Amino acid sequence: MQQPFSLTEPVTPRQAFLTDDNMAILRFAAQAMSAGMAAALVTLTDVRGGAARLPGAQMAVREDGQYCGFVSGGCVEAAAAFEALEVMQSGRDRTVIYGEGSPYFDIVLPCGGSITLTIHALRSAQPLLAVLNTTEQREPACLRYHPSTQRLQSVAPGKDSGRGEHFDVHYRPAVRVMVYGRSVEAQVTASLAQAAGYDVHTFDGVEARNSFALIDADTAVVLLYHDLHRELPILQAALAATPFYVGALGSSRTHQQRVQRLTELGWSARDTARIKAPIGLFPKARDAHSLALSILADVAAVRTKAC
Repeated sequence: MQQPFSLTEPVTPRQAFLTDDNMAILRFAAQAMSAGMAAALVTLTDVRGGAARLPGAQMAVREDGQYCGFVSGGCVEAAAAFEALEVMQSGRDRTVIYGEGSPYFDIVLPCGGSITLTIHALRSAQPLLAVLNTTEQREPACLRYHPSTQRLQSVAPGKDSGRGEHFDVHYRPAVRVMVYGRSVEAQVTASLAQAAGYDVHTFDGVEARNSFALIDADTAVVLLYHDLHRELPILQAALAATPFYVGALGSSRTHQQRVQRLTELGWSARDTARIKAPIGLFPKARDAHSLALSILADVAAVRTKAC
C-alpha cells in the first residue's frame, strides 16, 4: 500500500516524454511505483463543449514531478501535474474542473467548454499491471475507479461506462498490422505502419501460412500482392477470423474476379463485402508512398469507428 509522501523542497512538474499511448502511460506509473516512488493517475472523466481529448484520456505523474500523457491539447497538463503532486502528498483524491465554470480563471481552454479531471493517488501498481498484462495477451481490459472509496481496480470490460457510482476506462491491445506481399508497396506500407506505432508483421511465401493464428479482433490484414492465386489462402484465413480490417490491392475489375473466385469456394456476399478493395481511403493512389498513406489512413478510420 502506497503511503502519502512529504516534499522536502518544491518540485516543478516537467514532461518526461511525449506520448498519448495509454499503455506507455500506465507503464510509466507502474514503473515509478515499482521503484518505490509515489505516483498518481489523472483521468479525463467529463467534457462539456469542445475539447481536444475524449473522456478516458490519461496522464501519469511521479512524485519527482515528471509526467507523461495528455488530457487536453497541452493547455492544462502542467497545472494538472501540480494538482497530482498535492494529491500524492495528502493521500486524498480530488476532482478538478478547467475551463468554463472553473475557479482557475488563468487557465483557458482554446476549444471552449470545460473538462473534469479525476486525480487518483495510486495505492498499488496491481490494477495497472493487470491491464498491461491483459492487453499484452491481446485481450481488452478495463480500469474502474470508485470515487466514493477512492479505489481503482482492474475489471472485465463491459458496456456500462459507470458514470455516477464509478468510471470505467477501456483499453484495447495495440493495433496489429499484417502486411502480405513482396513489393515496394508492401515495404513502404510496413515502414510507415511502424513509424505510426503499430505492431507490424510482414509475410510472403510459405511463411504466410504460419501467420494465420496471429489474426485477431485488433488486427488489420493488408494484402499487397499482384497475384490472386497467392492471396486466396490468406484472404480465406482472414475471412474465417475476426480482423477489424481486410484490404486487398487491385482494381475494381480485379476485385470482381476475386469475389467470383471466393464465391466459387463457398464464401457468401456478406463475407466478401468485408474486403476493402480497391484498398485505401482515397482512390487511385498509384505510387507506393501515397498508397501506404491511403491504406493506413483507412485502417485508422475503421479502427476509430470500431472503438
